[in-house]
Amino acid sequence: MSMRHINFTLSLLVGFTLINMSPLTIASPVSGFDKWLSDVKVSAQAEGLSEATLNNLVGLTMDPDILALAARQPEYVKPAWDYLDTMVSDTRLNKGKSMLASNQAIFDRLEQTYGVNRFLLTAIWGMETNYGGYQGKKHVLRALATLGYDGGRRKAFGRQQLIAALKILEAGDIPADKMYGSWAGAMGQTQFIPTTYLGYAVDATGDGKRDIWNSREDALGSAANYLKVSGWRDDIRWGYEVALPEGFDFAQADLAHQKTLKQWLRQGVRGVKKQVPENNEKAALYLPAGYSGPAFLVTDNFRAILRYNTAPFYALAIGILSDKLGGGEGVRTAWPKSERPLHPSELRELQSLLTNAGYPTGKPDGMMGRKTRDAIRAYQKKYELQPDGYATPALLNRLK
Repeated sequence: MSMRHINFTLSLLVGFTLINMSPLTIASPVSGFDKWLSDVKVSAQAEGLSEATLNNLVGLTMDPDILALAARQPEYVKPAWDYLDTMVSDTRLNKGKSMLASNQAIFDRLEQTYGVNRFLLTAIWGMETNYGGYQGKKHVLRALATLGYDGGRRKAFGRQQLIAALKILEAGDIPADKMYGSWAGAMGQTQFIPTTYLGYAVDATGDGKRDIWNSREDALGSAANYLKVSGWRDDIRWGYEVALPEGFDFAQADLAHQKTLKQWLRQGVRGVKKQVPENNEKAALYLPAGYSGPAFLVTDNFRAILRYNTAPFYALAIGILSDKLGGGEGVRTAWPKSERPLHPSELRELQSLLTNAGYPTGKPDGMMGRKTRDAIRAYQKKYELQPDGYATPALLNRLK
């Protein structure tokens, strides 16, 4: 037999052997994600979770859709008027009125127990899941593991919420194969993230389970409890649409800048649809579309809604929808639709340009945070523009 033939035969034998070796014989390299899950398991074990619960982590894989969904949050990429048109649609309003009529007994009990009105609860129910009709199609453990491993600034959130989700499974309130929700792990008819569920979900029906997935009373009761703990008061409004006087200092338009309603009135601020009461309730001036659009004085109730979702557009939509469900009207002042907000990529460019011009914004991230807003205001003041802190294409073009 020639040497060439011998070498060929040996190659075939080696190949055949390698193909048929068991997985135990050839160790597969442990992926970074699997190593991360192992670390999570160790942390969860230290918190007393059982092996049966932790077995739900076995076989989890990354969900490639999660990070893309996280980057497309409508509260941050749509103009206020487009967002409100979607979230406070006639369809949602009409269905909400129907839900109010058909669940009167539930709302009577919840208002009595928590002091949170039915119109607000219905608005949240409608905005979050279309009154329970769509609760999300992402497996919560997989979504949170993806965020925890590769979610950028959401990594710590993902890991924390993943362990909290395991605690929910340990409690037996829902089986793992039914635990579906949003890309961020929000669950049930009123979309609680796991830590919020653990801290504030209630058994409103008294059946021994906190079932925010299938029981509308538990879901709405949990939302009411969370809002109450967050500081909601039914004796004050969430806010007032207002008109501002000539020569108003728009540097005061900041959610962190509160004055009493009496002080705002003394500056010439006036209600558009409802009279603003002259009292010592605190309120901030919110301009969702800059100085040329609608203006709102928002109270501590607005801040309570922000505990539910930190996007101001969301809190504004909840306030407006709840007003309309209660028979009120929507926004009366026209929106400046010719002056759209910046897209995230444009905002990143603006942040870089501002920083380079001596107005530091921090790391360019395409998100409208306090540093960016303060930098825009400082630039606007320097060049005698209206200092509303609002990022527009015109401002971007000016800086280029």
